[in-house]
Amino acid sequence: MENKFTVLKNYFGYDAFREGQELLIDAILAGRDVLGIMPTGAGKSVCYQVPALLLPGITLVISPLISLMSDQVQALNQAGVHAAYINSSLSEGQIAKALRLASERRYRIIYAAPERLETEGFLQFAERAELSMLTVDEAHCISQWGQDFRPSYLKIVQFIRRLPKRPVISAFTATATETVKEDIACVLGLERPEVLVTGFDRKNLYFTVEALRGQRQKDAYVTGYVKEHPDESGIIYCATRKNVESVHAMLLEAGIPAARYHAGLTPEERRQNQEDFTYDRKPVMAATNAFGMGIDKSSIRYVLHYNMPQSMENYYQEAGRAGRDGGARNEEKTEGREK
Repeated sequence: MENKFTVLKNYFGYDAFREGQELLIDAILAGRDVLGIMPTGAGKSVCYQVPALLLPGITLVISPLISLMSDQVQALNQAGVHAAYINSSLSEGQIAKALRLASERRYRIIYAAPERLETEGFLQFAERAELSMLTVDEAHCISQWGQDFRPSYLKIVQFIRRLPKRPVISAFTATATETVKEDIACVLGLERPEVLVTGFDRKNLYFTVEALRGQRQKDAYVTGYVKEHPDESGIIYCATRKNVESVHAMLLEAGIPAARYHAGLTPEERRQNQEDFTYDRKPVMAATNAFGMGIDKSSIRYVLHYNMPQSMENYYQEAGRAGRDGGARNEEKTEGREK
């Protein structure tokens, strides 16, 4: 008979839980709502995927990004877990087929964008299906005080009220101020939730600030740093699209295989560039903070901030994309100008 330990080992390959995971899993299996605020790389997905395989019905995961859903579903199916996603990347025929298979209990976990909850076809499916848990990933998107606020997240609670039976509600995010944490619990209507904040310290990350004089010195430093780490993958964050373009051109001119990412590119360009980065065809990425949620690459060894981030919250999230595999010598460097 399967239990949380056999599921963890057989499907995910881990021998033991990380800090906080078991507490939240036990709460979910006991029928309690949970709110987990855990740093990037702490294994938030395990906290809902393990109980999803032990609960009797379907787990519905609300996720904000198509790329994130695709990566998660692909990883689950490769692990032997039947999972699917339903979003705008599918045709109406594909969506209808996915919902039909879901109604036949073919899938244990279904990912959906928050906007999907407002469509009549999805509502009809949810009202008939046995939903054991509804998970809200990147839950800070529900708060108007969060930097990635998505208005469609506010409709989740209306969706829950339409269900014939209220499922367990679980919510997860990597970063949330006290105000955002309270907002998440309030807007989702969490009932006596088990709340876990594991802290924000990432012991395998090293932070430093480089004091550089002028543009020329900064460009020389960035190019030199990347060249000194030719076998490593990294992200260079820039404040503007213009800076992304200039840094990207500078790297290419230096013979460095680099990609770029910002909101001015077409969706196809962004998708292709992210894929090139993910699979190390171009292991260095110059990007604005549009390159954010949904990055599923654990082997990023360094993050360089070419410009100062917009906020401490953004800085934490962006720096935290290094070393998600727990590997050592992960660096976050920020350029600082001497006056």
